[in-house]
Amino acid sequence: MINTIIFDFGDVFINLDKQASINSLKKLGLSQWNEDLQQLNLEFETGEISRENFLLGIQKHVPNASFDEILAAWNAVLLDFPLHRLEFVQKLSKKYRLFLLSNTDTIHIDTFEQENGISFYSDFYHCFEKVYFSFEIGLRKPDPEVFNYLLNKHDLSAKRTLFVDDNKENTDIALSLGFQVWHLQVGEEDVADLFSKKELEL
Repeated sequence: MINTIIFDFGDVFINLDKQASINSLKKLGLSQWNEDLQQLNLEFETGEISRENFLLGIQKHVPNASFDEILAAWNAVLLDFPLHRLEFVQKLSKKYRLFLLSNTDTIHIDTFEQENGISFYSDFYHCFEKVYFSFEIGLRKPDPEVFNYLLNKHDLSAKRTLFVDDNKENTDIALSLGFQVWHLQVGEEDVADLFSKKELEL
């Protein structure tokens, strides 16, 4: 019987347009998203580099763009956070141990909090026993170490834990570690459909 649920954040709770940032950077002069930029993003998401060094790294590829223009382009990925998902997770938190586990960076989280306001994001964060952002813990999915970190730190049972993520690579790793998983299909499924998709009770 499931007693714990670990949720991804992007495209599970907050809607994303994952191509928007690259498209916006191309409008600023980026020729293509390459391995150097991908590595820069990974380092930023794991807290290895600062916000300023990340922006400087991006600026090397769009030298005519200002930091403000780069920030706007980088934040283009972030869309809306439907209220019904907050209401859903608030109800869920009364019965299950909940955790949030997100590959993200300080720019996106700061922007999410600023745009939604302290009342909204505080209500959201309070639904979880613990919120884990990759840039704070230096680990990111699909590294098995991040899953083991949560299991050990919170004395969780993988077989009694459901992991919800829109990235199949992440759910495949979790499944191999003994978790129950829901690979959420973005655009076709909603996290609030959880009880119709899985045998859970509210």
